[in-house]
Amino acid sequence: QVHVAESGGGLAQPGGSLRLSCAASGRIFSFYAASWYRQPPGKEREWVAGIRSGGSPDYADAVKGRFTMSRDSARTTAYLQMNSLKPEDTAVYYCNLSRAPGVSYWGEGTLVTVSS
Repeated sequence: QVHVAESGGGLAQPGGSLRLSCAASGRIFSFYAASWYRQPPGKEREWVAGIRSGGSPDYADAVKGRFTMSRDSARTTAYLQMNSLKPEDTAVYYCNLSRAPGVSYWGEGTLVTVSS
């Protein structure tokens, strides 16, 4: 059984930073692709960033230049470094890890609140 969990959420001030992590437990695997999504209060879930094996990260326009996605060399943990945070970044952030094309797992989400 695979369980994916995000960590690192919390409260940050505008202009501040947070670093999210995402990893699988149980049946650990090296992921083929990883993505971050977020769901702001009262809105639909939206894609934030993603990376495929051997490729460079891609970002949504809303976070480009402020967020950086990375992974460890074993491809078991994905990270999202969030800088210059804005109140509109407030959301539940979700991670999706793909073990293979068409086989992916969602985490339960971690809440990021940006407020003074």
